[in-house]
This record gives sequence, structure tokens and C-alpha cells, in this order.
Amino acid sequence: MNKLFVVGLGPGEAKYLTEQAREALERADLICGYSVYIDLIRPLYPQKEYFTTPMKQEIDRCRYALDSAQRGITTAMDCSGDAGVYGMAAPILELAGDYPDVEIEVVAGITAALSGAAVLGAPLGHDFCVISLSDLLTPWPVIETRLECAAKGDFALCLYNPGSKKRADYLQKAVQILMRAGKAPDTCCGYVRNIGREGQQTRTLTLAELESAPMDMFTTVFIGSSTTRILENHLVTPRGYRQ
Repeated sequence: MNKLFVVGLGPGEAKYLTEQAREALERADLICGYSVYIDLIRPLYPQKEYFTTPMKQEIDRCRYALDSAQRGITTAMDCSGDAGVYGMAAPILELAGDYPDVEIEVVAGITAALSGAAVLGAPLGHDFCVISLSDLLTPWPVIETRLECAAKGDFALCLYNPGSKKRADYLQKAVQILMRAGKAPDTCCGYVRNIGREGQQTRTLTLAELESAPMDMFTTVFIGSSTTRILENHLVTPRGYRQ
């Protein structure tokens, strides 16, 4: 059987791997992925064959994985978090038509919105939006519109890719857009850096304070709705049962 697993690794440490992900990795003879993520799991499966590429070579990586599976090599394409959330499932499936003999199985993982929310408490306890601030694949005007709509709908938000060396002011711009669209400056927020990994850092703060908070690509940001509160150091968006 020509088999390709697309596997979400979760935050990175072994304890966050689902049982389904473990089974897929154990069955695979070849594991493909971004070098940073492969380094997280290589110690767990040192006997496996690996293929890695740096960032911005995702399509090459996908084609290598599909080509390998087509040749009868049971293959796993890995990514952090969940394979279907800013992960590799979409590009693999977009290319799958060229490889009709390959059976593809997408394996769910714990995305940063969920693992980071658990660290903070329950910031996504009611309706929420997940938005990436990276304009590498999405034009900034589109991101801006999505932020405005989320604020007008009073959604809690989870922001991926809030900053980098080239995008040092993107979170600041995002906060300004949210406040112009109706988010109150005292909205309860939080962020987690290095979720589930060594050096994990977390903080709760207001939306106004978030505007000047330092950010990088390893940080996930949570912005509350109008009902979100900080309760006993936990960021909580009530589900509404008391109503």
C-alpha cells in the first residue's frame, strides 16, 4: 500500500503526541518535515530515515513525500500543532491529484490555540476566531479586514505568528485595528511563548498593554471578548451557563 500520513505533532514534546500520531510515526519508514520540527521528534525515532527542508520550501517537501509514498515507502509528513491548521495537510491534498495511487491519511494534532489556551485557563470558552498575522501568504489588507470583523463580532481571538524581526510592529498594528473596531483597551488578554517546550513563558495583560509587548514567531496571543475575565490568574471566557 502506498501510504502517506500527514501528522500534527502538537507543541513538540512527546507527551503532546496523540496515540494516532505515535502509531503513524511508528509505521512510517520515512519522516519528512521542516527541520526545526523534525529535531523535536528525531530522538524518539532515531532509526527512521528523515528528509528535511528549511522554511519556504514546503511544496518541494510535499512532492518529495508524495513521490516517496508513490514508490511504496510508507511516509509521514510532519508539522507542528495540527496538520490541518496552518499545517501541511492542505498543500499535500492540493497536490494529491498527481499521485492517484497514494492513500493519504491526515492525523490530527493539538494546535497552539488549544495547547496555549490550556496554559492560560479557558480564553476560548465561547465563540472565537483564529487569525495569523503573517502576510507571507495572506495580504495584509485581508488580515486587517478579518481583525475588524472579529472585533465587531465580539469574538475572542487567538493570533498566530504575531511578530518576527521583519514584522516587529504587526501585533501593534493589529491591536490598534481591534481597538478602532470596538475592542476596549481594558480587554483581558494573554500570551504563551514556547508552548509545552523548555522555557515556556506566559503572561496575562490588557489589550492596551499588549500593544507594546515583545513578540516573536514562537508566541501565541489570546485576546478576550467583552466577557473575558482574569480569575485567580486564569484567563477565562465564560461559556454562559450562569445566564
